[in-house]
Amino acid sequence: MTITSANDIKELYNVSSDAIKNSLWNNNTEAADTDDKNMFQTIFNAAVDNIDETNGYLSDQENEELKLAMGITDNTHDLSIAMQKAETALQYTIAVRDKLLSAYNEIMQMQA
Repeated sequence: MTITSANDIKELYNVSSDAIKNSLWNNNTEAADTDDKNMFQTIFNAAVDNIDETNGYLSDQENEELKLAMGITDNTHDLSIAMQKAETALQYTIAVRDKLLSAYNEIMQMQA
């Protein structure tokens, strides 16, 4: 999806990620007074937090796989939960990345 109008831009505020919502709306009174740099910094920090969380889930999955392979545990339920969390987080992170790249490309194609 490319951003082509003001209505499409409004869709960016309908994100279901709590990390992005909280970073955007916690400073609602300050948002009117902040410049573009601070808004970018806020969104960037939310994206980095999302990546860190995804890396944590991937690490948990790897740890569960190692425990099972080494015979430390025989609980496949924990492994399947860790795998599902990691897969979902990774898919979400990739989707956010794709949307950001699409928006960036659209902005770069705009003529001043």
